[in-house]
Amino acid sequence: MKIGVVIDSGGENGTLAGMVEAIRRAEEAGFGFVSLPNIFGFDALTVLALAGGVTSRIELTTGVVPTYPRHPVALAQQALTVQAACGGRLVLGIGLSHRLVIEDMFGLDYSRPVPHAREYLTVLNGLLGGERLVFKGEEYKVAAQFSVPGASRPQLVIAALGPAMLRLAGRLADGTVTWMGSVEYLRDTAVPAISEAATKAGRPAPRVIAGFPVCVTDEPAAARAIAEQAFVVYGQLPSYRATLDRGGAAGPGDVAIVGDERAVEQQIAAVAATGATDLAASIFGPNPQRTRDLLAGIASGRVGD
Repeated sequence: MKIGVVIDSGGENGTLAGMVEAIRRAEEAGFGFVSLPNIFGFDALTVLALAGGVTSRIELTTGVVPTYPRHPVALAQQALTVQAACGGRLVLGIGLSHRLVIEDMFGLDYSRPVPHAREYLTVLNGLLGGERLVFKGEEYKVAAQFSVPGASRPQLVIAALGPAMLRLAGRLADGTVTWMGSVEYLRDTAVPAISEAATKAGRPAPRVIAGFPVCVTDEPAAARAIAEQAFVVYGQLPSYRATLDRGGAAGPGDVAIVGDERAVEQQIAAVAATGATDLAASIFGPNPQRTRDLLAGIASGRVGD
């Protein structure tokens, strides 16, 4: 299983240069990929384009770019440009965001998220692949094509939590990104649903990037309490609340990977056993360097099998 690290969207010391430097150091440490949120801080794709110039190996992943505010034609052009800038290492992660954000903050219609995602993926797939796309849907009507020198098609993954979105991801994307999904959720819901849909669609086995809060500590109970507070909003947003419920978790603290080095290694192994292909670690707690050191060791093969 590939191990990656989530980079705080505020950047190191709150600066753009600090964020780019954090990505460079993640590559140096041996991580397989970085994941950048795209919420209300820096634009993730712009940051990754800059990071492409100071890195050479690490995968650069958006985790995730909301679909509604960006027309798929505009996003395709931007993504292909970033792909050229980073030498083919972009993994384009997109997602629907939440009704609270899309309707209350952006003033857009969130009434049909799954049909929206279906059309969005159809348009984006065609344009990322260099097709001359003519598409007439209910939400998008597109006639366009891009040719960006030096840009191959980036991997496309979509945040999918419920069964309908997971099936859609299996049919139309290269994989999914999950968050607040327990081992039980991954094993019983996410991995089977997306894998079955991909198989039926004749697509390769999907990538499943499982996001977890991670803390290496000698006081796991205290760490779970910290996680409960630090990630409290995810126990309240409907899509994440449903994901927690599907995995039998009362709150974010139950999902977090915590414990000493051996315990965390064992929990990561349990995630891998579900069929998840990647772990995106959101490091938290009082000793982030201890956590980072262990994860980097696992990622680079210095720790574990």
